[in-house]
Amino acid sequence: MSASVETTHPLDPLSAAEISRASALVRASEGFPRTARFVSIERQEPTKPELEAHAGGADVERRAFLVIRDVESARTLEAVVSLTSGSVLSVVHVPDVQPGLLFEDFLAVEELVRSDPRWQEAMHKRGVTEYDHVMIEPWPCAYLDEDDAPSRRLNRPLTYVRYSEDENAYAHPVDNLTVLVDLDSREVLEVTDAGVVPIPERPGEFWTPEEIANPENIPTFPGARTDLKPLEITQPEGPSFTVDGHEVSWQKWRFRVGFTPREGLVLHQLGYEDKGRLRSIAHRISISEMVVPYADTAPTQIRKAVFDGGEDGLGKNANSLELGCDCVGEIRYFDVALTDSAGTGETLANAICLHEEDAGVMWKHTDLRTGRSIVRRSRRLVISQFMTLANYDYGFYWYLYQDGTIECEVKLTGIMSMGAFAEGEVPRHGARIAPGLYAPHHQHFFNARLDMAVDGPRNTVVEVDSRALPLGPDNPYGNAWETVSTPLTTEAGSGRDLDFARARSWKVVNNDVLNVAGDPVSYKVMPGENAQHLLHDDAPVLQRAGFLRHQLWVTQYDEKERFAAGDYPYQSPGGEGLPAYVAKDRPLENEDVVLWYTFGVHHITRTEDWPVMPVHRTGFSLKPSGFFDGNPALDIPESTAEHCVAHHDHSANHDHGAHDGHTHPGH
Repeated sequence: MSASVETTHPLDPLSAAEISRASALVRASEGFPRTARFVSIERQEPTKPELEAHAGGADVERRAFLVIRDVESARTLEAVVSLTSGSVLSVVHVPDVQPGLLFEDFLAVEELVRSDPRWQEAMHKRGVTEYDHVMIEPWPCAYLDEDDAPSRRLNRPLTYVRYSEDENAYAHPVDNLTVLVDLDSREVLEVTDAGVVPIPERPGEFWTPEEIANPENIPTFPGARTDLKPLEITQPEGPSFTVDGHEVSWQKWRFRVGFTPREGLVLHQLGYEDKGRLRSIAHRISISEMVVPYADTAPTQIRKAVFDGGEDGLGKNANSLELGCDCVGEIRYFDVALTDSAGTGETLANAICLHEEDAGVMWKHTDLRTGRSIVRRSRRLVISQFMTLANYDYGFYWYLYQDGTIECEVKLTGIMSMGAFAEGEVPRHGARIAPGLYAPHHQHFFNARLDMAVDGPRNTVVEVDSRALPLGPDNPYGNAWETVSTPLTTEAGSGRDLDFARARSWKVVNNDVLNVAGDPVSYKVMPGENAQHLLHDDAPVLQRAGFLRHQLWVTQYDEKERFAAGDYPYQSPGGEGLPAYVAKDRPLENEDVVLWYTFGVHHITRTEDWPVMPVHRTGFSLKPSGFFDGNPALDIPESTAEHCVAHHDHSANHDHGAHDGHTHPGH
């Protein structure tokens, strides 16, 4: 079957129509199972040679990649479809793996558990006899021993009680009650009751009283603040960026906005215009995986270690963003397309937000002799997406700055996953939040996949340490230190860790291109907040999340190596992903390299995180380091706002303009 395909760039995500067409092509193929459910459908990214040919005017075949679960035969399938020719290129069985959750799994699990008499009996023991508002929350099974092997498609849902339709159920966890569900056979396999723990009674509402059915559920709500004045964000001449399809131009930046159901937001082909030439910085950057291991050993907590990318899908859980709430200012939104389990493409409006915002001072200097002060304010371009992953909400933000800096920021908010404890107990692995209610301690880890192309594809990663010199003739007063650069030459030795004592960072260097000083151009990975995992070497979750063993990994580019924990972490016993990639021990000097940076949050829970958590920020940045021949932001013009215009009066020893806390000489 052949049909015309809407003209798009090869890197553009699939449209809803293309998703529906891809699934239809596979369904029509000979022998395709009637019970198959579509887990994900996305554009199969063109190869780098194909993109190079496209830049020269060649057409590129538009392909779709599909992950499918054959429920009847309990098999996972991968298919590739050519949308250009209207043909199925391949359908293969991937043995011994389980794909991520389907939307319909959530509904099925809730219905199965509610109707199970063993679960109902356990709820009766806890005084719950009506189930209309009881919340059943599916959780991936994890992998603790061979009983969790991916030969069956398992889920271990948790139970929470709502006393009204719109109440915060996380305030009322049902502890010591665990359930095991087979997602393929749609069967509750086990219900285990380890003993009744009273269900915490104190409400945990965060809606205002006017917004909920039972205002008495939030007796401590103080009422809305009344002393906030309006804060207007306006751009009367419109934004400074332009958008052509998925290509964005802003200041000297050029890039393409991408999306996948697993990673969510992806940025392609980032480049910066320098002296009239567009210089490449990165081919593709994204969040490849995240995992949240909990520190608790209670029956309802021990398996909490969700790989929110591979077991669920960051993009699949994206929010539709609202102007004035999620994003403020002159906004450009991008819609995305996802599949339902039947293979029908559905458009999610406003999934990605693009806007620019003030970012404080870019650079400033005051001449203490003349009193002249020069300051330039910084703007940054923000490309962002928010997703809800059961209880937690995560915002992923990429910032582009006028000086060539790229910053990744993750905003963590939402609701903690709670537990209950008996009167007189003190939870060992969490913080008490309310009578009978505690929040288990845990960690959030993210891995960014950075397919760099610093002035071209041939790069080398160098570890840079700052080292204090010993006392002696070269350091008579003990103040001297130097930087020591060590190239990472092979994959086997590329797993590297942060070292605060050495102010360690890493540079991506192009040895073929020199700057004005005669040094190779480079970009630097600058760590931000981070955390070390506290997992035992033999912990099952560390076998599955092997990327947590180091903050930095480097691999030689392979288009098939996309995810830090491997393609299928759901119920995986481990060993996949980065540990397997670097075991190939390929050379890394002057190669097409990919950096994998792991960063995390050590979440010691607190009462201030309840009932909804204030945003916590973490991330890292990529900064030019010898990439430019000087400050690339010297050409930023003065602000046109009246209160920021510099009025120089050289007859007086001061500047009448107000410039971010400028202190006049002699004051």
